[in-house]
Amino acid sequence: MALSSMTGFAQSTGEKDGLHWQWEIKSVNGKALDIRFRLPLGFDGLEPAARASLAQHVKRGNLQVVLTTSGTIAADTVVVNEAVLEQVLGIAERLRDRIGGMPLNAEALMGLRGVLDVVQPLQSEAEMESRVNGVRQSLEVAAKALDKARREEGARLANVLSFQLDKIESLTTAARDCPARSVEAIKARLKEQVARLLETGATFDPDRLHQEAIMISTRADIQEELDRLFGHVEAARALMASPEPAGRKFDFLAQEFNREANTLCSKALDKTLTNIGLELKTVIDQMREQVQNIE
Repeated sequence: MALSSMTGFAQSTGEKDGLHWQWEIKSVNGKALDIRFRLPLGFDGLEPAARASLAQHVKRGNLQVVLTTSGTIAADTVVVNEAVLEQVLGIAERLRDRIGGMPLNAEALMGLRGVLDVVQPLQSEAEMESRVNGVRQSLEVAAKALDKARREEGARLANVLSFQLDKIESLTTAARDCPARSVEAIKARLKEQVARLLETGATFDPDRLHQEAIMISTRADIQEELDRLFGHVEAARALMASPEPAGRKFDFLAQEFNREANTLCSKALDKTLTNIGLELKTVIDQMREQVQNIE
């Protein structure tokens, strides 16, 4: 079976030059493909390429894509701003000569604003590109894992749907072979109903009774509905084997299944056929619930 579910979860991690990251992708049902990102500051530029990459693996569903990072590229460096330090020392010495006082110590100097600077290491363009490529490749790993998870869930859905289609086919066969559909059965029912209505044992013209039975049988004929139900089962099985996303087509087909079952119930003149129709509707409703998860 080639079905893929729209439900899945995947993640991947990576590390480059002290920077650690993690991608998480959560996928749920959706009418189309809707991808929403949550990226840390400085990584917004990844979104277009990330969106294109995910679209290669996922055709339908609502995706939440989260990137988290920790660590740094390289350690920051603390340096003394010599120019500021010389100015501070000069001012301090002049003031001490004029008004006296203790010389400034190193601890006091380090507490003065501007004396110490925190310098971030410069990164070359090649280093930054290497880091970005690592994050991109990690997303591709997560995307493939999501695709695998969705296909595994799709295989489980396929087993459920296959069982339901077999049940629909079996019930349709039972309706086709139901003795209550025969003209003779309708004729006997009509005769019984008329006799009960008139509350008399009067006999009826056999030819006229036969004609009425044929007319009722024609109006209640469900052969077209049965043919379409068998055709829908065949079409559904073909969709399940197709390599293309089948969710939208399957959803439409499930509606057609339901329409034929409703018509069958409305035409049924016998409780046996009615019960078959109601059971058909139950199985079809269960199938429609499963179909909502197909990509």
